[in-house]
Amino acid sequence: MQNTIKLFTAGLLAGLVAFTAGCGNSTESKPTGTLISISSQGEASRAPDTASLSAGVVTEAAESSAAMKDNAEQMEALMKAIKKAGIEDKDVQTSGISLSPRYSYPENSAGSPNRPDRQITSYIARNTVNITVRKLDDLSKVIDALATAGANQIYGPSFTIGEPEPLLAEAREKALAQARARAESYAKALDAKVVRIVSISEGSHGGMPRPMMRAEMGMAKDAASTPIAPGETSVSVNMELVFELAK
Repeated sequence: MQNTIKLFTAGLLAGLVAFTAGCGNSTESKPTGTLISISSQGEASRAPDTASLSAGVVTEAAESSAAMKDNAEQMEALMKAIKKAGIEDKDVQTSGISLSPRYSYPENSAGSPNRPDRQITSYIARNTVNITVRKLDDLSKVIDALATAGANQIYGPSFTIGEPEPLLAEAREKALAQARARAESYAKALDAKVVRIVSISEGSHGGMPRPMMRAEMGMAKDAASTPIAPGETSVSVNMELVFELAK
């Protein structure tokens, strides 16, 4: 990662502090040494404990009402299977319901949707739910239950950490240690010492799945249980710190 290093003279900083104090926003004593601004980043990883996936039913019939009726019946069976698999109601949310026509076009037609001679041949109904699995040991069982119950669309899973704050705290400590080490290095090169940290600002952070993460979803009902490899999830913390150096 590219390091951003900025040196400020004490005189320039004194002017800034005087301006801020004049606005009534600062009661701190002004630094008398050299200021150095350092960017740092800390990262921490661990195995995820939560997975999200979506599952749904797609049905097709000659009449729109029949497509929706068939879809509702299959979706009801799917919802029962989800509940039987141990997923709580709060972790199941409908994400989309749709009904759309399927068209046929005359031979040698370009298939333009605006052609007046196109004909509706059937209707396609879709219903999809998002599912959160909080026990990863049950994930394979849940996916297999979805397929057995009639789900013909399954997407995911994506893995996350349910309570990321402890991991963020670890990443934060690493970022601080990295910045401190860099400040000490510059202080040594300048024949000075680190007096204090003048300011700290924390940038955005978020979960980043590692490339090793994968999920193989076998849909055959008679096959072995669906293999899942959650890998690791990492979070990062970016910081901007200003240190005061003095002789």
